Amino acid sequence: MNSSRAADWRGRGGYFRWQPAGNDAASVEIFHVEMGDPDAPVLLLIHGWPTSSMDWFEVASQLSARFRVCALDFPGYGFSDKPVRWGYRLSRDAELIEFYVSEVIGADAGVVVAHDRGDSVALLLAARSADDRPAMRIEHLVLANGNIFLPLSNLTGAQRQILDERSWPEVAALLTPASLAAGLGATTYTPPRKAGDPEVAALTTAFSHDNGIAVLHETIQYLVERSKDEQAWLTALAGASFPVTVVWGLCDTVSPPRVASYAWNEYLMLRPGRNRLYFIPDANHYLQVDRPDAFVRVLLHALEPAAEQRIGALWAEPGAPLLVDSSRQRLPVAADVLRAAVPPQ
Repeated sequence: MNSSRAADWRGRGGYFRWQPAGNDAASVEIFHVEMGDPDAPVLLLIHGWPTSSMDWFEVASQLSARFRVCALDFPGYGFSDKPVRWGYRLSRDAELIEFYVSEVIGADAGVVVAHDRGDSVALLLAARSADDRPAMRIEHLVLANGNIFLPLSNLTGAQRQILDERSWPEVAALLTPASLAAGLGATTYTPPRKAGDPEVAALTTAFSHDNGIAVLHETIQYLVERSKDEQAWLTALAGASFPVTVVWGLCDTVSPPRVASYAWNEYLMLRPGRNRLYFIPDANHYLQVDRPDAFVRVLLHALEPAAEQRIGALWAEPGAPLLVDSSRQRLPVAADVLRAAVPPQ
């Protein structure tokens, strides 16, 4: 299926060649898009699984008025190369991001906005930053709907079948770019997207490029990789120096709001600095597609906060995004309050 949306996005971008360190994997052609003033502050958009940088189609255009917006397709995704048995790993994608920012964009710092699997790449970058070995300095990290704590996720039956090497051959024999796009459209967008919807057509085009279905089992193994390290990454994030914003679509059932709430309560709520938690009503897993205008306004609100920010709706209309919480010093426990109120006898 040819998609005018996909053709538009691809027409905005170009390619560069990259090879991971170690020479144990072939070099690959990486698709990327840059929009906005080259001298503006860098804003890096990182996509998730199994989609591509095209997830940012609408928000990138809006943000390019104020930022140098940069996005790429990881190997195995979108319009980048998708070699079979290439060795897809989060660590390689973090290495690619560092190369992209330093060597292709020519920057040493930027705002990072990540979604879904991209959250895992961003957390790995943040952990490297905490270890004082970053190739890029994160100025502000924004994490959107993704399973950043897997025990609280709701992986779908399809995800589990694609992940399992025993069931994958049967799934691969039946799965097509169109059926994968239709399945995502029906379950991860609000309202659901049907066949013929521009987003579903664009997904079909991206999955069709370079036989993307063939590498799905390999690319989804990031879930195994992150399950081993997610606690360490979240702990490192809690100690990082840059602000962190979490923004979540409330209709998501795969990465439900409890994932965001857990990460916030356990690792971010008591962090020093201007950290924020936002919820966007009427948005599903692909919140940047469902509510692009709201997503952009939340992002700008988080990056350029007013002196006094009130908890609650950002504007007085139904469906307005909610600033749910801001980081603060530890609140006193009830026992401390009682001891202060009742002098000792």
